Amino acid sequence: MKIKQITNFLESYAPLQYQESYDNCGLIVGDAKAEVKGALITLDCTEAVIDEAIATGCNLVIAHHPIIFSGLKKLNGSNYIERTVIKAIKNNIAIYAIHTNLDNVHNGVNAKIAEKLGLINCKVLALKQEVNSDLVGSGIIGELKTPVNTEVFLESLKTKMQTKCIRHTLIVKEKIQRVAVCGGSGSFLLNNAKAAKADVFITADFKYHEFFDAENKIVIADIGHYESEQFTKDLIYDLLVKNFTKFAVRLSKVNTNPIKYL
Repeated sequence: MKIKQITNFLESYAPLQYQESYDNCGLIVGDAKAEVKGALITLDCTEAVIDEAIATGCNLVIAHHPIIFSGLKKLNGSNYIERTVIKAIKNNIAIYAIHTNLDNVHNGVNAKIAEKLGLINCKVLALKQEVNSDLVGSGIIGELKTPVNTEVFLESLKTKMQTKCIRHTLIVKEKIQRVAVCGGSGSFLLNNAKAAKADVFITADFKYHEFFDAENKIVIADIGHYESEQFTKDLIYDLLVKNFTKFAVRLSKVNTNPIKYL
């Protein structure tokens, strides 16, 4: 089994043309024609993840976040990005990223969040204008089967998304039924969530002043970037084990979340 066969499959599920213009999805390090010995699935590719790949005999790391976002001008190990890339090259380990293209497909990152929350009647929150499809775009809007008290919902959200902290705006809704979600940094979708009459918008990376933009019309629930996307690993893992049997697929045991809570 060649790396190219794996990446072709992933790109048939989440085409590269669906990624955002700033992104860097695809094979970042390695030879597409190399034989796959094992694949390690992670949210972020770090030095510790490459060490784990070496220890487990995996020569392909599939990450959600690209290790390289902008061009490298030097490769001398001066930061974690350069050190990770150098270690991967030295050990013949390929690195592949499936990021905003997986965010933008209807059965991708946000669908996994919706599944965890038990949402039904899900639709794309903001369609990707350059793609003529109602199944491609940012975020998801869905519904709970029955309305839930807002404080009860937030406590449940904390448990289901395995987060130690939820930053939220004033509870202006007595009950929650319509739920908008966006894995990762989703503040750009707040107006879409309000227009869709969502009771709550679940995402991450809201800045202080952006919370004011809720304007008492919606509850913003910021659950953390890593926390919102952590189940993306399971999504990728399930895709691979259901479609390939000739190589080992492993979930990384490295917690790459750089944020700690006291």
